[in-house]
Amino acid sequence: MSRRLSWVVLFLVLVLWLAFSYGLRYGLMEDVQWVGVCADEASKWQCQVRSNLGLLIHFGVFGWGALITALIALCIPRRVGNVLAVTGLLLGVLALVLYTASLAVFAVVIAGLRLVRGRQA
Repeated sequence: MSRRLSWVVLFLVLVLWLAFSYGLRYGLMEDVQWVGVCADEASKWQCQVRSNLGLLIHFGVFGWGALITALIALCIPRRVGNVLAVTGLLLGVLALVLYTASLAVFAVVIAGLRLVRGRQA
């Protein structure tokens, strides 16, 4: 795959991931209808996903995961480092959208820097 095509594919994946993240945030986490439904029937799978996602957000799993993955990607050379950087970037975008911006900002910058310097390392 050419270098330009890989950048285009990465950009399209990031745009789709961003759309998915905002759909998750506004469709499941902030939608008022789920508050009433989950108060009555907490056993529904949507309520379970919402509850577990809330716990992951509360403990900052996405932000810390993105930051740790991006930092590891910075130290590992070649293709494995690039894959880890893309993973850190995707986790960072999810964390930015899902209320963990303080950690995710650093993760996105570090992962982006790793991807930009990808040919040298």
